[in-house]
Amino acid sequence: MSDEEKKHTILVVDDEESVRLLYKEELEEEGYSVITAEDGEEAIKKVSLHRPDLITLDIRMPGMDGIEVLHRIREMDKDIPVIMSTAYGEYRHDFNIWASDAYVIKTANLEELKRNIRRLLGDDAP
Repeated sequence: MSDEEKKHTILVVDDEESVRLLYKEELEEEGYSVITAEDGEEAIKKVSLHRPDLITLDIRMPGMDGIEVLHRIREMDKDIPVIMSTAYGEYRHDFNIWASDAYVIKTANLEELKRNIRRLLGDDAP
């Protein structure tokens, strides 16, 4: 199997274009294949079409929020790891996000996000 075939695919769901671009660029540098969605409806469609290996999911989005998207994704495929991400720390204790596999606060430093991705995908990369 070639390195291309072994790449994990990550779906980045965020309504802020700058966040989607930052995550895409940083995660592609780590060797992941990245697809993006700007809202919950698009995320649901991309999960159906691509069955990503992992999803990063913003909580606060217009229309369908990340918590509703998380529940819909779990109904479709309960085995896809989901990392909830938000700029707002108050969600850390919200029981609705407990269905996710990890929770990170958005910052420009993506090391915590990357560590969680490696852990959830079983990647041994540093």
